Amino acid sequence: MKKEKDITTFEEYIDEAYGKIGTKTRTDFDIKAKAFAIGEIIKDERKQAKMTQEELAKRTGTRKSFISRIENGHSDIQLSTLYKLIEQGLGKKISFYIR
Repeated sequence: MKKEKDITTFEEYIDEAYGKIGTKTRTDFDIKAKAFAIGEIIKDERKQAKMTQEELAKRTGTRKSFISRIENGHSDIQLSTLYKLIEQGLGKKISFYIR
């Protein structure tokens, strides 16, 4: 739905570039986008804690390269690993909401 003659909304752009919601390409894109968002949250929390990737890795029994991959959205992490990073590594609590 165009608001003006040559203007494309963000939703239209995403639909055109990655397909409509429910298609395989769109689902793959959405999964990668969420992995990137989770990585950004972890990076922000780590920086707020004034902690390096190396320090977070040591606290959680992982490697710096693994933390880097997560923070850059290049790793699909398990829920248990997410809890370990946030709760054990950063000393925070994690909550999920389903809408």
